[in-house]
Amino acid sequence: MRTILYILQKEFIQISRNRLMMGVLFIMPFFQLILLGYAASFEVKNLNIHIVDPDKSSFSSDLISKFSASSYFNVKNLTNSHKLAMEDLEKGKVDLIMEIPKDFEKDFINGEKTNIYLSIDAVNGVKAGLANAYAGMIIKDFNTDIFAKYTGRKISLPIGITWSNWYNKHMVYSTFMVPGILVLLVTMIAVFLTAINIVREKEIGTIEQLNVTPIKKSQFIIGKLFPFLLIAFFELSIGLIIAKLVFNLHYEGSLILVYSFTFVYLFAVLGIGLFISTLSNTQQQAMFIAYFIFVIFILMSGLFTPIESMPVWAQKITWFNPIKYFIEFMRMVLLKGSTFADVKNHFIIIAIYGVILNTLAVWNYRKVSG
Repeated sequence: MRTILYILQKEFIQISRNRLMMGVLFIMPFFQLILLGYAASFEVKNLNIHIVDPDKSSFSSDLISKFSASSYFNVKNLTNSHKLAMEDLEKGKVDLIMEIPKDFEKDFINGEKTNIYLSIDAVNGVKAGLANAYAGMIIKDFNTDIFAKYTGRKISLPIGITWSNWYNKHMVYSTFMVPGILVLLVTMIAVFLTAINIVREKEIGTIEQLNVTPIKKSQFIIGKLFPFLLIAFFELSIGLIIAKLVFNLHYEGSLILVYSFTFVYLFAVLGIGLFISTLSNTQQQAMFIAYFIFVIFILMSGLFTPIESMPVWAQKITWFNPIKYFIEFMRMVLLKGSTFADVKNHFIIIAIYGVILNTLAVWNYRKVSG
């Protein structure tokens, strides 16, 4: 135990002397959390629209006003030329075109069918789908108002629909995103820095000196991994405070449960960092391998893309993604107030994952270091 404490003392001294690492550890994560907490959102706003209005009637003016008042649209241009509108769309100046027919008001008053045409830039399929949905809602609302105004009757649906949002009543995207972003920051600290720290010993040649000392390999590994376990817990704690104070995130579940799972999770991902270090001879190699693994884990974690929307084969791959389980856990406990009984499978899976990875990493480390 005394030997491990000396190794820990050495590691913390080395970390404190490295200004770049200090910045990575204590400035970058919190900057990223605040920035991504506000910026990362599935909601699309400020869609640029070109409106073609040859009718110039009070009806068309009312419809244009509804689009102008919406936070989802910016009316960039208002003309009566289809050609100019298409030029704007092709040049990327606008995201969609709305064309109001020439006899829009006249046909409506006479009870004749009238159409509004939408042309949407669908290079980004998700953005195009949301633009179509938002525009459709505004046009539907306009249609209801005009119908009621000129007939004195409101359009009523045969089936009434009411809804309520659970766990995120006001549909605030930061509430949904921040727990997942916290997971990424903790994982980055554990994987990247662990891998780089051990490989640095190889590069400068001190690992051979350590291997010939009375220090056991198990003591060396624990001494190398434990500082980043403590630092990751510190990052998580500060992140939870920022989430509470900056994003007003209400914690419905137990924070003791969160820290307990984080310990098991860090046991697993520190094993990933250790395994990467055994495969690498330079810090550059370690960074490339960690980056390759980390990008796949992030994109298939369910943070930005729902796992249920992925192909079946991709969903099966996510079974081996530890980040997926931690993100699910954080959202379940912090937002839904889930208890241990609800997340015990997450504990079991990550614990098994950690045992396998650390066993493999330690075995490979002993093989490499002789």
